[in-house]
Amino acid sequence: MEKIVIGFGELLWDMLPAGKQIGGAPGNFAFHAAQCGMNSCLMSAVGADNLGDELLHTADLRGLRYMISKTDKPTGTVDVRLDDNGIPQYEIHENVAWDFIPFTPEEERLVKRAEAFCFGTLAQRNDESRATLLHLLELMKPTALKIFDINLRQHFYDEEIIRESLSRCNVLKLNEDEIKIIGGILGDGETNVQRLCEQLLEDYALRVLILTCGAKGSYVMSDVEKSYLKTPQVNVVDTVGAGDAFTAAFCSAYMFGKSLQEAHRLAVEISAYVCTQHGAMPVLPDELKNSFK
Repeated sequence: MEKIVIGFGELLWDMLPAGKQIGGAPGNFAFHAAQCGMNSCLMSAVGADNLGDELLHTADLRGLRYMISKTDKPTGTVDVRLDDNGIPQYEIHENVAWDFIPFTPEEERLVKRAEAFCFGTLAQRNDESRATLLHLLELMKPTALKIFDINLRQHFYDEEIIRESLSRCNVLKLNEDEIKIIGGILGDGETNVQRLCEQLLEDYALRVLILTCGAKGSYVMSDVEKSYLKTPQVNVVDTVGAGDAFTAAFCSAYMFGKSLQEAHRLAVEISAYVCTQHGAMPVLPDELKNSFK
């Protein structure tokens, strides 16, 4: 049977220079997990407006499965500007539908069966979505992966959210900028990235820690093994969604029983491909999809 994998949080329009694209880290994660062979689902909310209807229609066209509530708040949008290296800069609008994701019986039934659940900090900026998230995490079976893809954006996080999220996850994904911020927030003065990663693994009893460092490579580590891979040189169109694809690919491969090193290799290949495409949800070539079988 296919493993149920859930992405929880923001569903929105990325307003890119080339036009709007469906986005939000949890949706990106769920979309790519499905391409990697998982039975994935996005849990979020949209507004009862034209942008919300268009988002759901676009999700349907992409084959993205979802459990979406409609609220009286507007559908979320993010203004995205790309720098000269294709790195996105975000202006994320507040008080939107995904800030008010309600807890529903349908969510409860699905999360109790799930093998993995991915969440970040952004959907915790509002009390309602955060309460729903924490309740769902409590309902998961002990063997499930609880993936904290930290995704620090603008000012939408604080020490309490980070510490509580770390205490509730068993897989942590972060990038080179975020690891420095986390080192400062945790307040112990540790600046050596490797030692900080080892400290996080031990302090929070993590199964896996994933650290991506852009063009410099990526690390995946557990308490007993460590993998480093260089980032392939590709023609970068934009990097929107590449980190989410990395997380989805690694976790999917890991749940399929691949070794940590093999799961890491597949994650690198898929995230590199996403960088060569426009938007966060490009369709993967069949040869990449078939790598998980």
